[in-house]
Amino acid sequence: DIAPALLDAIRQDFERNLGGRQRAVQLLEKIQAGGANYADAGDYAEEVGAALADAFRANLSSAVLPDGRMYYNIADRVVRPLLEQDHALVAEAAQTVQQSLNTAAGLGLKPQAVPLNESRVQGLLDKISNAEQYDTVAWVLGEPVKNFSRAVVDESIRRNVEFQGKTGLNPKIIRRTSGKCCEWCSRMAGTYSYPNVPRDVYRRHARCRCSLEYDPGSGRRKVLWTENDAAQQRRQTEFDREKQLNEQERFRRFTEQYRAVSEEELLPGRENAVITADKLTGYA
Repeated sequence: DIAPALLDAIRQDFERNLGGRQRAVQLLEKIQAGGANYADAGDYAEEVGAALADAFRANLSSAVLPDGRMYYNIADRVVRPLLEQDHALVAEAAQTVQQSLNTAAGLGLKPQAVPLNESRVQGLLDKISNAEQYDTVAWVLGEPVKNFSRAVVDESIRRNVEFQGKTGLNPKIIRRTSGKCCEWCSRMAGTYSYPNVPRDVYRRHARCRCSLEYDPGSGRRKVLWTENDAAQQRRQTEFDREKQLNEQERFRRFTEQYRAVSEEELLPGRENAVITADKLTGYA
């Protein structure tokens, strides 16, 4: 059973790699000191993902696996725990950043935690275990692992924006490109205010290095209606007014508004449109 030894070796390399990356150490210190933002959290996630990807590359190959293959039971016992460790490190950093932002904005709200994305983990495990030879899919534990790591920060932003938006606040999302970007990323760049935040803003493709930033605002509740809010209020006012009318007046107004004024407007087959007692007492 090679799983325990493999897990131990990769974990040691992962932690050694992460501790030896000066940028990762500096970012974590900044996050823990309370002076970081989500851009810093995204960079830290990149460092964590890169450290894990390097550990996978150094310890996994067809040469060390039985039949050259990453059987699912090995992947589940070796790769899964390390992805869970990656997630825990990044999620904790993101939660710390969120707490700092809440405090700076004068918000007494608790940061929303990010659960492990089981579907992403399962997708990676399936890809590496379905191949006849591990070396042909070794890339899956490279760049996709970094993407997995950064996605934890993106999900933290999404959860906290939606949570604060539902409490009546007006948080903003800023998506920035990194150097030359693809057309899709360039199109998604910009500033979005809740609730007008497209779901795609939180998504990233392979090798995407766009950054997501979060602005909780002043911490004050919204005092102005949006156009949609105003329209909804007008509809409610009209509905309340209609409720106060007596039945005869409502019927008169309905008839006046909807009665046909020509033969062409009459309902085809109208002679058969009869509501019998059976339809009311039975079907309805």
